[in-house]
Amino acid sequence: MTNTNIFERVSKDLNVSNKQITIVSGFLEEGATIPFLARYRKEATGGLDEEQLREIRDALEFQKTLEARKETILKSIKEQEKLTPELEEQIINCTDLTTLEDLYLPYKQKRKTRGDKAKEKGLEPLAELIWKQEITSGEPDKYAQKYVDPEKEVLTIEEAWAGASDIVAEWINESIEVREKLRDIFMNHSTVVTKKNPTVKDRTNFEDYYEFSCKTTRLKPYQILAFNRGERENVLFVNIELWEERTLENIDDIVIKNDMSIFTENLQDAVEDAYKRLLFPSLERELRNALTDKADAHAIETFATNLGNLLMQPPFQHKVIMGIDPAFRTGCKVAVVDETGKYLDGTTIYPTAPRNDVPGSEAAIEKLINKYNVNLIAIGNGTASRETEQFVADYLQKRKEYKKDEELNYLIVNEAGASVYSASKVAREEFPDLDAAQRGNISIARRVLDPLAELVKIDPKSIGVGLYQHDVNQTQLSSKLDDVVESCVNEVGVNLNTASAPLLSHISGLSKRVAENIVKFRESQGAFQSREQIREIEGVGDFRFQQAAGFMRIPEAKNPLDNTAIHPESYEAAEKLCNLFSIDIDNLSSAKKDIEVKLGNINTRQVAEQIGVGEPTLELIIENLMKPGRDPREELQKPLLRTDVMKMEDLKEGQKLEGTVRNVVDFGAFVDIGVKQDGLLHISNMSKNERKIEDPHDVLGVGDIITVEIITLDLERGRIGLNLV
Repeated sequence: MTNTNIFERVSKDLNVSNKQITIVSGFLEEGATIPFLARYRKEATGGLDEEQLREIRDALEFQKTLEARKETILKSIKEQEKLTPELEEQIINCTDLTTLEDLYLPYKQKRKTRGDKAKEKGLEPLAELIWKQEITSGEPDKYAQKYVDPEKEVLTIEEAWAGASDIVAEWINESIEVREKLRDIFMNHSTVVTKKNPTVKDRTNFEDYYEFSCKTTRLKPYQILAFNRGERENVLFVNIELWEERTLENIDDIVIKNDMSIFTENLQDAVEDAYKRLLFPSLERELRNALTDKADAHAIETFATNLGNLLMQPPFQHKVIMGIDPAFRTGCKVAVVDETGKYLDGTTIYPTAPRNDVPGSEAAIEKLINKYNVNLIAIGNGTASRETEQFVADYLQKRKEYKKDEELNYLIVNEAGASVYSASKVAREEFPDLDAAQRGNISIARRVLDPLAELVKIDPKSIGVGLYQHDVNQTQLSSKLDDVVESCVNEVGVNLNTASAPLLSHISGLSKRVAENIVKFRESQGAFQSREQIREIEGVGDFRFQQAAGFMRIPEAKNPLDNTAIHPESYEAAEKLCNLFSIDIDNLSSAKKDIEVKLGNINTRQVAEQIGVGEPTLELIIENLMKPGRDPREELQKPLLRTDVMKMEDLKEGQKLEGTVRNVVDFGAFVDIGVKQDGLLHISNMSKNERKIEDPHDVLGVGDIITVEIITLDLERGRIGLNLV
């Protein structure tokens, strides 16, 4: 298939014009990134956003995979000298991999089957008599008798019928019409039944599935992932059930063309054999794989949404932060970082069991707080988190008695992945003189200062905002999460003079090696003064500069446009616009109100023509002149700060509290309300107006600050049920 045909097919599937598909494909072939196309090539792509561009990219990749598979199949069938013009046309026009594999099934090289052995015994002509159904009179056994041949190991009429039936069963199994009909039945009329493995004696996490039955069409993605895991761990048996009698009748309706054939009974036997021995096992595996793929896709999408929300949490700028990594026996690691994330000092305290050295721990953190003017304390949410939180809250209450005007709060931070980071090469290079345990709490502190800059150093799968993330397709998960990280980093942009190599490596067009070269250049030559200096970096040519430059910020630059999302290729147009409306381009920050008045209601089409750019580019220029150095995260809710802590025993039903959404899953959201255990806000309790909520992400995102009401309390099991207020 030509590229033109592929573009036409993708255009039809995605409801995007053929021209747009062709243009995007060309850009992608050149190496252009999705963020670059979405922001700086709107005129060329017709205003396609990142999501649409990624859909096009993925669809093009699928079509290439499909075409490559077609070529392999055509070559294989040609080599067998079995390729007819009709079959070739069917393969060329095939639009999905499943049908393509059905077409190839009769020609696929496989181990010798029962049907193959029967053909070697000369029984294929008898099978054809059964299959063609043309003979309507006579005794069937007389036809079978001709094929009894001891030399070919066919000793009886029964063996002749059995061999012929094996051949017919395989023809039925290879029938595209039969497989498509059964595929529909399996998908729409089957039931998934799970039972406990009787050898399992201990309690498990799969008790909901010990006696579980559900129509396939009604299965939830998390249920599929749960019983898949239970099956892998040998706790559950999972089976697909169908109404066998009705299913066999459906196959009969396709296969039996002539009820008057004397071989109808033989054909029915072959249908039953084909179904039980070949079709059911094959299509059961196919259905299980399809269900898993569907559940994987949903889980990956959920993880990606949560990750995006977490990465885009607003930074706490201009804060000196104390990070505490809680623990019991080994002590709580403490680190202080300044407003730029630079590590200042650290220690280990033992306020929790078994030492319970509260006085010594208070003295240690007091010394650090006073010495470095700490503004905020960040506590990891892992083991001993609530005990450490209680210690910090008690200390802050005491401190208030003699520091009444001081603003010193604490917050709980998701520490997932901190241990992964602390043992990583990146952490060792950043802090070669510190042990791994001490690096983790630096990461916790930095996650508050700038979540995005710190979290990009960690494998996204380790950040802990997914569901069954280790069970899903890891290649697809990594690809999707990489897209999310790339999108978030480029939406925010990076400060070229403070960004780490891991953060820079996610910028459009930059590789890991180039990112490291940028940091080395900065360390040896000093701070960047302009975007043009990037061209001096080894590995940065014109194309890489084009892809990356617009996403880099230099607050100290001589040209204020270098601290905006305006691309250098549009600087001339920006200057023309400023001259046209008498705007002082050298003092954008101080002239903000003046700029809003002058550019607020202009005729964009007319002005775009005057300065020689498209309307989307003009709109981007205007937006960034109005808000130079804008960080899109600044408009989002800041994390919830606390000075005191509650115990589970302090809670009561009907109580209303503010909480932070920690994770969003299919059935609801887990909310930190300031006690030891996160509460569950079930999807059924998310609606304020009795409207049914289909997807919790339509209501909430990770990091949201919400007000909830406690509706159920189970102190013994540590469970809290919440309702959205």
